[in-house]
Amino acid sequence: MITFCTLFSGSSGNAAYLSTDQGAVLIDCGMSCKQVLQSLENAHLDPASLKAVLVTHEHSDHTKGVGVMARKLGLTICATEGTWSGMEQTVGAIPAAQRMRIDPGESFFLCGMEVASFAIPHDANEPVGYRFFLPKTSIAIATDLGYFAPNVQAAVEGAELVLLESNHDPDMLRQNPHYPNALKNRILGKKGHLSNESGAQAALQLVSSGTKHLLLGHLSSENNDPDLAYRTTHAALTGAGAVVGRDVTLHVAGRYQTGYLYRMA
Repeated sequence: MITFCTLFSGSSGNAAYLSTDQGAVLIDCGMSCKQVLQSLENAHLDPASLKAVLVTHEHSDHTKGVGVMARKLGLTICATEGTWSGMEQTVGAIPAAQRMRIDPGESFFLCGMEVASFAIPHDANEPVGYRFFLPKTSIAIATDLGYFAPNVQAAVEGAELVLLESNHDPDMLRQNPHYPNALKNRILGKKGHLSNESGAQAALQLVSSGTKHLLLGHLSSENNDPDLAYRTTHAALTGAGAVVGRDVTLHVAGRYQTGYLYRMA
């Protein structure tokens, strides 16, 4: 049995959980260790099954709790060399035996899964997404994308379940009085984040490639709304002739609580 869910997803912190019969991994740990353990408990998921934390990039909303979690549970931390250099101070002292360095595009095996990393267009040192191949299915994580680059599309198309970014509404972002122009331009740029509209277009490509479950994630707390993100992708899918609930499921990941729990054979 395969279990997948987001524990937190948004601009304040990100962490996802994926388990097989051979163990479990976290993808990012951007909230405190205490908060992540509490979220696992709330979802009735066993932290003792965790074997590793796979880090996408060094930004604090993805790494805040990585070091404490790894030390507390004896987890392996998997990250690119660039990500390691960017998060050294954040994660603190980690024994060499718990450090795993990977190259973008490299595949490795964990908990009975082949894990394929792929480069993503984001303003970080050496950021990656991940796709998990299991005997009967595959799951992909595609967030923190400035745009849905061809290599990202190639890396995730055909995955049965995709956690896909739907970060912001461009109009809400542009009108936000609390964000300086430099930050707005960074988010809107090709190494920033996918808007609702861009995410919806990516969703269309994914569904046409065989994706059956879409989970929209990494929503901005100030420049987006869960209902708006859902409606934007729903409208795009419906406009293309897909029937949500029959051809594809569509959910929005919770910002501060466990999201929809997927269980697959």
